[in-house]
Formats: sequence, C-alpha cells, structure tokens
Amino acid sequence: MQSGRIASLPICCYSQNPKHRQLSHCHRRHLHQHLHFFLKPKIKSCFAINCILTLTATNKYNHIINHDGKRHLLPHSKRAILELDNNTINQTSGTNGPFDQEEETEERRTKNSDLISTNMWWADLRAAVGQRFNLEGTISSATVVVKDRHLALPHVSVPDVRYIDWGELQRKGFRGVVFDKDNTITAPYSLTLWGPIASSVERCKSVFGNDIAVFSNSAGLYEYDPDGSKARALEKAIGIKVIRHKVKKPAGTAEEIEEHFGCSSSLLILVGDRIFTDIVYGNRNGFLTILTKPLSLAGEPFIVKQLRNLEASLVNRWYKTGSKRATHSLLPDAQQCVKDPPSL
Repeated sequence: MQSGRIASLPICCYSQNPKHRQLSHCHRRHLHQHLHFFLKPKIKSCFAINCILTLTATNKYNHIINHDGKRHLLPHSKRAILELDNNTINQTSGTNGPFDQEEETEERRTKNSDLISTNMWWADLRAAVGQRFNLEGTISSATVVVKDRHLALPHVSVPDVRYIDWGELQRKGFRGVVFDKDNTITAPYSLTLWGPIASSVERCKSVFGNDIAVFSNSAGLYEYDPDGSKARALEKAIGIKVIRHKVKKPAGTAEEIEEHFGCSSSLLILVGDRIFTDIVYGNRNGFLTILTKPLSLAGEPFIVKQLRNLEASLVNRWYKTGSKRATHSLLPDAQQCVKDPPSL
C-alpha cells in the first residue's frame, strides 16, 4: 500500500523567540485539528485505493490535494508549523483517530446487532412455519402408511405421564427417559411444566436422577433454535436438560441422545404425544415408546389438530384390521408399567 507524502514547508525564522515558540505550539495544535478536519473523511478510503496525498507550499497558502483532485486551502499563518511525516500519516490512517475508532466500533456493533436480530427473526419465522408443517414428517408418514405401519403403534398408551410407573420401568432395566416437550410435559409453546403433571415429573427425576432429557422439534433444534436460547430458557424453567440436535423428528438417528445418556437407545424410554413424529421416531430407533394424549388443544395450530385427528384415525383402523403393537425386549408386557394415578 502506498502511503501519503507531505512536502516540506518553510520553517519559521523566529524559532529563537520563546514567545513565538509558544505561539507555534498553539498553532501546531490548531493545525492538527484543522488537518484532521480535511483528512477525516478521506483517510478512510485514500489508502485503500493507493492514492497519494501531497501538500505543496505557496506564498500565502498550503494546498491539500486529495484523491479527487480538489484543493483545500490552509492559511499561511499555519503552514510554517505543519510538521507531519509519513509515520504520522500512516498512524492516522491506521487508527483514524479516537473518535473515528469509537464511531466505527459503534457502527460495527450496530450492524452485528441488526444481523443477529435478522437471523433470530428468520429462525422464529421458520420455527413457526415448521411447527405447522413438517416436511420430514410428511415424507416419513407416507412411508409408514404404505409399508411400515408397525412403527406408528406405541408400546404403551396412557392419558398422561401420571399413569406411568417410573419405578417399575427402572426395575425392568431402563436407564433413562426422553420427553417430548409441547403437549407432553408443557402446554404448546410454553416454558413451564403443565401443573397437574409436575408431581409425576418430579417422581421421574427422583427415580432416574439426571438421566432424563427433553428432545423437541422446537427448543433445541439447531434449525429453529440456532443460538440455543430456547433450550437454555426451558432448562432453567423445568430443570431438565434439553438435547441439541440437527434433524427434526421423525427423521434422524438417536446419535445425539445416545451420546448424552452414554447408552443404547434400547435402554431408554421415549414419551410423546404425536404418533407420526414421536412414536415413529422412537420405534424406528429402538426406544420403548409411550404415547400420551395432548395436554391442551387451546394453543395448538389448526393444521396440527387436523393431523393429530388423522393419525389417530389411521392407527385405530390399523388396530381393527389386525395390526399388533411391537414388543420391547425389556418389557414384554407393557401394562406392567401402567398404574392408576393419584386422585385427579
């Protein structure tokens, strides 16, 4: 990069006069400010295009010639004390002054903030659409309907998690529990446990300790929760770890879950309210699957309600035509883990 050059200017002949030196010092300070005024908008760009900045001496004025060929005049009274060399110009071009630095830093912060806000807005929009239309789920559902109907049949069906005997499941050899979020342990899009089931979730925690987690298509999914803010908010609210994952249920493997628990998915229980999402995913990957009824339909999107009705209708028809539930090696009799809940 080619730096700017400043021509030598006449040196004041009264340098021996102390008063004049003091005056020159004053002039020097004002001239730096004056020069900075002219250079400020140009230094940012002139070095980027390898332009040469020159100062030429005249009888009455010094001319600052910038990259666009225009001349800016400096008064004769200030030209004698201008002493800026290449190093000064280079330093100025590198820092652009403290005020310019602050302005540029603030500008970068604003741009970064706008970019983050845009990304989060786009992620929220995709999440809202994705919760209403699951392309992976649609493709998987077509495959299930045509040839893999057994994947849609849960090992256990209960009204809600209060009917699950957590202690019996642990005695049978299961090592952990994976919950879906919306309408399984929380109301749709809520960050708090559904009040009536809170005691059962606490019982699950007391039995399995830290070996419980949430695996959701909303909080924790990289596509809709890129910075993990929803996952962290949910963890803080309910005290259960949220597993981050890349692929929406029912597609994908159990790799992230197995890595979290440190065991095979065949030793884990998956609890969810959606047949073609939670149950199909769980059966395909070897979990013990438990289907619950939705906690609340009040905040659920219309299309999700219609899909839920369609799923239930298909499964009921398959049962009537002789389709059988799959069995799990650790729980041949699924009813052993079902109990009558406390008084509702």
